[in-house]
Amino acid sequence: MAGIDGLKHYVLKNDLQEVPEGYEQCVFGNGCFWGSEKAIWRLPKGIHSTAVGYCAGFTPNPTYNEACSSMTGHTEGVRVVYNPKEISYVDIMRMFWESHDPTQYMGQGNDRGSQYRSGIYYFNEDQKRLIEASKAAYEKSLGKGEIKTEIAAASDYDEYGGLWYFAEAYHQQYLSKPGSRPYCSAQPQGVSLAPFDSWCPEDLKEKYQPALPESFWKKHGPVRGCSIVRFDNEPISENSY
Repeated sequence: MAGIDGLKHYVLKNDLQEVPEGYEQCVFGNGCFWGSEKAIWRLPKGIHSTAVGYCAGFTPNPTYNEACSSMTGHTEGVRVVYNPKEISYVDIMRMFWESHDPTQYMGQGNDRGSQYRSGIYYFNEDQKRLIEASKAAYEKSLGKGEIKTEIAAASDYDEYGGLWYFAEAYHQQYLSKPGSRPYCSAQPQGVSLAPFDSWCPEDLKEKYQPALPESFWKKHGPVRGCSIVRFDNEPISENSY
């Protein structure tokens, strides 16, 4: 498994592979996975671990070079293990949308190819409905054409060995490590997702109320152009917004 057995998250210190009882997963890709991962591990609460890897392809156990060849169908992705009692799927999904330009096809910025495509993959029907509803809302807010994000069920990839494969250990939490190259290709547009109550299906509102207030997004939300590499590695303090 990419040599990560027993590996701990470089910042959060939890085991990269474990999913504690009652915790849930989110998997997405939105450009180079280094910056995408950092945006999530910095969320102020509820994140057990983040990891980078290769997802939504059709060959088992791809290497970095194989994924970058565009021959395996994988995109660089992030797996989030989170506590739904502390943070909502909607909070993570909002960071996904706002951290890149989902109208770009097969790439972000200077990084081009299917391995940099935008995609988000659901594990249950609730996630699917939330993704589709928020996509329609964000497409309207952006006002610059069709969102190209790939939306698919995790189970669609069972026949290929599964949706997710962990990347090599040196890629994990790369931007937090001494000597790392401060690189990010994502293209945030500086546009906020519309208010939750305006797009969320009525029967899902109570269960998926955002845990992060608007004051968080005003202070710490993505701004136009990639800036995540400049920020501290530690999770954002709840006292800061």
